[in-house]
Amino acid sequence: MAGLFITFEGPDGAGKTTVLSAIADQFKTAKRTDILVTREPGGNQISEAIRNLILDPKNTQMDVRTEALLYAASRRQLIQETIRPALAANKVVLCDRFVDSSVAYQGAGRQIGEEAVFQMNQFATEGLTPDLTVYVDVPSEVGLARIKAHRANVDRLDAETLSFHKRVRAAYLRLAKQHPDRIVTVDATQPVATVIDQTMTLITNAMKQR
Repeated sequence: MAGLFITFEGPDGAGKTTVLSAIADQFKTAKRTDILVTREPGGNQISEAIRNLILDPKNTQMDVRTEALLYAASRRQLIQETIRPALAANKVVLCDRFVDSSVAYQGAGRQIGEEAVFQMNQFATEGLTPDLTVYVDVPSEVGLARIKAHRANVDRLDAETLSFHKRVRAAYLRLAKQHPDRIVTVDATQPVATVIDQTMTLITNAMKQR
């Protein structure tokens, strides 16, 4: 595959999706036709249906391993139907979350086991790994305060305890330390315009090097 695969990660409230949306708008303004923006879970009809099932706040009885498997299933469909074809067409794929999210949220947050979740996802992804991961970082207390102030609809994960979100962030920080060649951390306590500018610089540099 000749394209470029870039993922965006971050704990809840970090502003990751806001940053990705701003980046996508800049590429759209520049009339770039080789950019595909997608998200997890979701991105196509089947994956979006799985997303609705996972995040529905009514599904309080969902088993933690069921949740992890559903994320992997949605991911598999997104890869096969959306990501791989785009990469084969030499496009730059910008994806809101990927395997790192499962390792952090289900592996650490749900305490299933980070390595177990990673290995399960190897089956789903067949080893597909991002070329670059932008990790937008913010302390858990700050992220949850942002959610409370700005989000009208809270999903199952947003509503989790502070200790859950701290485990998620700690896992992300471990991943960033383990994979410094792939994961680049951006401090999301900075003004959002600064975060967007720094992220765009990372992406444009990666595009130049491919």
